[in-house]
Amino acid sequence: MSDYILEMRHITKIFPGVKALDDVQFTLKKGEIHAIIGENGAGKSTFIKVLAGVHHPDGGEIVLNGKSIHIENPLVAQTHGIAAIHQHAASYPHLSVAENIFIGHEFMTGPFINWKKANTEAQKLLQSIGADINPTATVGVLSVAQQQMVEIAKALSQNAQILIMDEPTAALSKQESEELYAIARNLRDHGASIILISHRFEDIFGLADRVTVLRDAKYIGTWDMQADHVDETMLVHHMVGYDISQFFPKKKTAIGDEVLRVENLSRTGYFRDVSFHVNAGEIVGLTGLVGAGRTEVVEAVFGVTRYNAGKVFLLGKALCAHEPADIMALGLSLLPEDRHKQALLLPWSIKRNITLPILKEMQKGLFISNEKEQIVAEKYFEILKIRAPGIETLTDALSGGNQQKVVIAKQLAAQAKVIILDEPTKGVDVGSKAQIYEIMSELAAQGIGILMISSEMAEVINMSDRIYVMSEGHVRAEFQADTVTQQEILNAAMPAERMA
Repeated sequence: MSDYILEMRHITKIFPGVKALDDVQFTLKKGEIHAIIGENGAGKSTFIKVLAGVHHPDGGEIVLNGKSIHIENPLVAQTHGIAAIHQHAASYPHLSVAENIFIGHEFMTGPFINWKKANTEAQKLLQSIGADINPTATVGVLSVAQQQMVEIAKALSQNAQILIMDEPTAALSKQESEELYAIARNLRDHGASIILISHRFEDIFGLADRVTVLRDAKYIGTWDMQADHVDETMLVHHMVGYDISQFFPKKKTAIGDEVLRVENLSRTGYFRDVSFHVNAGEIVGLTGLVGAGRTEVVEAVFGVTRYNAGKVFLLGKALCAHEPADIMALGLSLLPEDRHKQALLLPWSIKRNITLPILKEMQKGLFISNEKEQIVAEKYFEILKIRAPGIETLTDALSGGNQQKVVIAKQLAAQAKVIILDEPTKGVDVGSKAQIYEIMSELAAQGIGILMISSEMAEVINMSDRIYVMSEGHVRAEFQADTVTQQEILNAAMPAERMA
């Protein structure tokens, strides 16, 4: 008898002109969490869609509980006990929690739905995973973490024995991630088998029993996290195919004059008396726990929101402009945390996204000059090594790392002298992270001042010259990056009541 509840043998999937999966293997034991990792484009999404019935494999075999099966569509996958929980919950926001959980398999009493029983059973499922959610609540008002819990309860209501968790913590805070970890471990300990897809090493080392690496649509290998002494360096090597000898390529650069100063900035209910400065050629880290007020501060500096008191100085002059477009024209740019909602027009081409901030310069008479756009877009397409067929490629077809490069290209096209990067490597793979770090280092070497907001401690320490730590809406400490320890940063980030 096989040790595995699921075996995927020699899976191949070919799209026109592209082999998306090339002889890929995977096994899953009952009661384990098995992570699949790889750079964007490695084949993870295609692999999961084959298992979920979205794509049909062009070769290979899927074996479930010792029997070969064919998964023609997602409904068939569901009947086999396979359920996917996606990063963006596939819920119906205007329906209740119970309605979402039991949609398609409602409790019927004659011709009517038995809502009392649905609410009772939904409550039992939610309690079984430790989720304190009212089954009558409207899903649209729940947090992202709560919506994911509803999706897990929905999978359990369908007697799922295999759960696919696709980037489950990408939009969660650290505390919410820990809560999800506890739920996943509890499900595993009660016999569920979980396939975990994640870019975050915290997820891999916090949850996985085994890990499989895919690279360039091929199977690279599978390792037991404990028995094989898996570490981050080993995984990075297998994911990219070479050793990243200097993952954080921070160059020593000459620090110039002050380019951004924030003095005693306050916004009622969000932050107070915040002061910091950035010099030319310097990367300044701004860190702290979720809710510390970091993003709120830089949004106020960039004109997205209004501050009540304080001053902002840009390139030595008091900043009087209050609209983002005017502030950008003066030389300050912001790469926001949510690139999809705040930084990119996904249905537009790479070219149009890059030139959007400088449309006036692209004009020729009454019209936009395609030739001018072409020259500017091609320039930054090459400089940032954006991986795409060309500048006419739609932005929503790009990987997360390449989308982030397009956002940086917009800022460079606008001739920014100071760039604020809010979580610049969030949701991108390890190879793209290294490329973004290299770009940051090169920009600093050119004399651009960079303010980087980040929750990743290694990123903050290794890519910054100086570090400010925020807690409870104000700056608690300033450190030199080359002498600070992780513990010192964590101590400064802690709320006052927790330090007592």
